[in-house]
Amino acid sequence: MREVIKITNLEYVYPDGTHALRGINLNILEGESVGLIGPNGAGKSTLLLHLNGILRQKGRVEIDGLNLEEGNLDKIRNKVGFVFQDPQNQLFMPTVFDDVAFGPINMKLAKERVKEVVYEALKEVDMLYSIKRVSHHLSFGEKKKISIATVLSMSPQILILDEPSANLDPAARRHLIDFLKRLSITKIIAGHDLELILELCERSILLDKGKVVADGNTQIILSDSLLMQEHNLEVPSCLKADFQKKIEERVSL
Repeated sequence: MREVIKITNLEYVYPDGTHALRGINLNILEGESVGLIGPNGAGKSTLLLHLNGILRQKGRVEIDGLNLEEGNLDKIRNKVGFVFQDPQNQLFMPTVFDDVAFGPINMKLAKERVKEVVYEALKEVDMLYSIKRVSHHLSFGEKKKISIATVLSMSPQILILDEPSANLDPAARRHLIDFLKRLSITKIIAGHDLELILELCERSILLDKGKVVADGNTQIILSDSLLMQEHNLEVPSCLKADFQKKIEERVSL
């Protein structure tokens, strides 16, 4: 599989002097689902915001072979879909249709094609019934789905989600997980919902104090109680239960 994201020696310092990223080196392959985990302030969101040029400083970021620089921004932003934690940051048009059509219109798609991709994106997230509604009158979970549809309508090669399950009720969270499982494009999912990360991502990257401290199999990383404790995280309860079950099975032999 080919590399779709290559990050080399990425550094970022905020104006207040906070050193958010310290020499990040990462490669992500086409079709991978990668979890980005770490405590608050680890640099997760800062790293994500470099992947479509919202933030830029020192180092090199390549998206599908394109260096992230001014002349390539439009092409890169068509390849990388970013779903923010708060859907209010993505929904600003009069209706759901207008919100989902905004990207394709700016991509200069023909009017009929815009209608097609809007219908396809809303159908994908089971929100076709809302097409004429006002986005801000929807529930939080519905807004989250619409924010994902605004990205899918542009047919991205890479989907980035920042805390996708935040503030979702259990039913909406389950629907989101099942939907993301069906989506075969490259995905980077950042968040504190480690059970969601475990279910969706074979690979995880643990970030802390702006550095990559672990990168590998999600289950191995999340099962490492010492590693998790050192970085103010907890082993997911489902893995604790599996571990306890194995102990009980051994004792009963």
